[in-house]
Amino acid sequence: MMHPTLRVALLALSLLLPTLAKAVEGDRQVFPAKTEKVRLVIHGATDIEAMQPLLEDFQQVRPDVTLEYVDYLTNTLFREAAEACASGTPTADLLLSSSVDQLVRLANDGCAVAHPTTERVPDWANWREEVYGFSFEPAVMVYDERRVPPEDVPRSHNDLAELLRQKHETYRGRVGTYDVRASGIGYLLAFNDSRVAPTTYGRLLESFGRAETVTRCCNNEVLNELRRGNISIAYNVLGSYAYAAHLRDPHLRLVLPRDYTLILSRGALIPSTSRQKAAAGAFLDYLLSERGQRKARDASFYFSAGGPLPLGVDGPASLVDTGIGRPIRIGPALLAAQDQAQHKRFTEEWSAVMDGEGP
Repeated sequence: MMHPTLRVALLALSLLLPTLAKAVEGDRQVFPAKTEKVRLVIHGATDIEAMQPLLEDFQQVRPDVTLEYVDYLTNTLFREAAEACASGTPTADLLLSSSVDQLVRLANDGCAVAHPTTERVPDWANWREEVYGFSFEPAVMVYDERRVPPEDVPRSHNDLAELLRQKHETYRGRVGTYDVRASGIGYLLAFNDSRVAPTTYGRLLESFGRAETVTRCCNNEVLNELRRGNISIAYNVLGSYAYAAHLRDPHLRLVLPRDYTLILSRGALIPSTSRQKAAAGAFLDYLLSERGQRKARDASFYFSAGGPLPLGVDGPASLVDTGIGRPIRIGPALLAAQDQAQHKRFTEEWSAVMDGEGP
């Protein structure tokens, strides 16, 4: 007869097996199929916490597909994808990235295959059926209500610039945003700020420089500074990450700027070197489907083009109907952001202001 202690230990191990099967090796996580027929490798510049509900729900539809998800920073994903394309080396079967300009660059360089889909996709979120946008994410400001009084809460880009000018000492070193030299999505959002409202962007950038703004590589690092109390306001954070942080700590409040709000749609691309193009296409169809979009809204990215704002978000009744939302169109215009000379000039000018060397 089995010893009771051993029986308990084996029971505990059996309960842990599903978790252990998803063991993480670095930034790699595997979601085993019930009966594997296909193994789909996804490289994504999207945190696994956001993607996991979608990955697991897809497996309810396709229980024969094992999913291997590798989490990247945007610039690293782009660099490795470009190298794989140039060498013809199969690495990922599907790429997901918030830096859609980098995906457009890959597609323009012949590194993508077209995937016609029957799902409804907005014109601004589809380029040549090679790069699709599958989320609707505003770039928001986040503040800690314990450290920012109601009269200081900025509700536009100009408000934030003026706050940093008028209360320079109060907020010196207390604002955080991306380092555009290290972050692909940070660069994309800043570049679009400069295009949508160049004068406002210039004033805001100058205010950031004077206020000794804290810069970090990515959404979660900026939000971590906010959670730890090291900063009071975070700028241009993607709404999905910001709202997830709000759910963990309700003192962190979201504001959608009233002058304009940039809207990002995370991009998906099937690389030309993909070994599982059919399975990659099936997962892409799922992301764009009504089921996938509903799961994304409810469990991963929280915002949708046609729906109301999530509970507790400070913003207009509708980003679409009011015209405040400014979608970043997935298309050839994004190639300007990826032009090497343009990228170098923009980041150098940004660095000069942020490092206190003047405009």
